[in-house]
Amino acid sequence: MRTWRRSYRAVPPNGESLEMTQRRVVPFFRNTVMLDLRDGKSVLVVAHGNSLRALVMYLEDIPEDVIPTVEIPTGQPIIYEVEFERDKLVIKSKKVLS
Repeated sequence: MRTWRRSYRAVPPNGESLEMTQRRVVPFFRNTVMLDLRDGKSVLVVAHGNSLRALVMYLEDIPEDVIPTVEIPTGQPIIYEVEFERDKLVIKSKKVLS
């Protein structure tokens, strides 16, 4: 069960892997959320655990073999301060609120 919940490629019965989730989440983030960030807006992202894992994996460039060990706290906001450098989103700081 942990393999289904944490690994990148394992597909649970009648579900989707983190890889499959990432294929949905990242294009939405790039095509919608990043446009607002580029315009200097603050954005609140609220999502289910696997969607957040997929997004954090993308934002922090976490490798497939490392993502199973990454903990994303439930109910604790994560604040990223970002900016764009040569049209690339760059994380300047990360803070987990308790």
